[in-house]
Amino acid sequence: MRIATWNINGLRARRDYVFHWLDSRRPDLVGLQELKMHEDLFPHAEFRARGYQAAVHASKAWNGVSILSREPADVLQSGLPGQAHLGTRLVSARVAGVTFITVYCPNGKHVGHDDFPRKLLWFDALLSYLEARHQASESLVLCGDFNICPTPLDTWNEEELGGKIFHTDEERARFRRLLDWGLVDLYRERFPQERKFSWWDYRGGSFHRNRGLRIDFLLSTPALAKRLRRVEIDRDYRKKKAGMTASDHAPVIADLGAAFS
Repeated sequence: MRIATWNINGLRARRDYVFHWLDSRRPDLVGLQELKMHEDLFPHAEFRARGYQAAVHASKAWNGVSILSREPADVLQSGLPGQAHLGTRLVSARVAGVTFITVYCPNGKHVGHDDFPRKLLWFDALLSYLEARHQASESLVLCGDFNICPTPLDTWNEEELGGKIFHTDEERARFRRLLDWGLVDLYRERFPQERKFSWWDYRGGSFHRNRGLRIDFLLSTPALAKRLRRVEIDRDYRKKKAGMTASDHAPVIADLGAAFS
């Protein structure tokens, strides 16, 4: 099974680019974030033509998440309980024996902004949701854009950015609590010391200078982590393709072996 997560930075702007990626990488199960599109406008028929059904939780203009799957999906949850005021940021489904949750976590803007404590509370609510609805013994994936650099290894410049948004002790503590609940960072499981990034600002030549952040994650419970065969940040799909402009995020992809292999 090939699973993936990707903040596409607007489905209207990136639709054909997403189709290009799906045709090339052929994932089985994908979490998309930042659709920036109302649910009613989601192009279900075009995804079905490529072999995917979609579970969508989205609203006009901002936020929005979706799960694409080749096999039938039973939607479990649309929206993080108690956090609707921060937008459409979570959808979960049961697919092929896997509980698959994708999230677009709040940005927080900067540590002095009112959105920063709201971001921390959102992460507290996410952990509470996992504790109440799920168990670490499940075959479960939690993926998405977390807007946190968990360690200095996940940022291009900890010296300059440490203590600033994405790099604070408070944010990092929330991420560690998710791992402590029973989740494994699949990329870090395979590459414990690699300094690789999944997001680069469009400005200042950040991508070509590799001034990025690793803020997009595939987290799984141990039952799935032990099936990990391969994981990569798909940096090639942060580049223009056939004249189409990429998202500022790269997809993250993992291949899982069979349950009893």
